[in-house]
Amino acid sequence: MYGDSEVIRAHVGRLREQAGDIRAEADRLVSRNESVLWPGRAAEALRARIRDRAVSLRATAERHDEAADLLERHLVEVERRKEAIAATERRADSLAQEGRLPATTLPSPGRREWLEVEL
Repeated sequence: MYGDSEVIRAHVGRLREQAGDIRAEADRLVSRNESVLWPGRAAEALRARIRDRAVSLRATAERHDEAADLLERHLVEVERRKEAIAATERRADSLAQEGRLPATTLPSPGRREWLEVEL
């Protein structure tokens, strides 16, 4: 069987969780940065650099969300194809029981080759 839906769902969940963790880290970094009372040009340079890092972290979190979205779309397609395979298998079984299926070699259960079988 191709494409274990539960494994894919777990990956999607982990990517979304990681995105949240990364965003939270960016928020913590910014919060701590704002609480530093150190004055001067060096302090301002440090604050600017930390703000830049937070922007990068948020961009990374966004890429995790985008990857999760793409993987979720893939999951929908996997499930659609698995259902198409199952439907073709059911139709072949029904035709075989009715004696209307010509002698032919059919793919093993769950194989993607079922997508190419014409009944």
